[in-house]
Amino acid sequence: MSESRVFKSAESVRTAPVVALGLIGGYLTGRETGNRPLAGVLLAAAGASAGRTWAAQGGAATTVALSALYLGGFGASHPLAKRIGPWPAVLTVTAASALASWALVDRKQ
Repeated sequence: MSESRVFKSAESVRTAPVVALGLIGGYLTGRETGNRPLAGVLLAAAGASAGRTWAAQGGAATTVALSALYLGGFGASHPLAKRIGPWPAVLTVTAASALASWALVDRKQ
């Protein structure tokens, strides 16, 4: 009997695109629907998915650092948006978080 999987193994997930989906997709969902809780669900789901791989591939310290960057980027994008605009702010924090995720976890795969 074959086992069906709902999720890919944590070791095989590339996290940079997941991080980008969470930050950009969360922003876009909130902006287009006006539903902030729904945007938060997307942000949290992507963060949890990436965090699963960060833990499996990089260990606890890497997971804490990348989680802080991911959530900190989300928080920092709000005041940054007042200075440079919403899309540039979201793209800036997304690039920083996705690049860090790639450098610390994905490139080792």
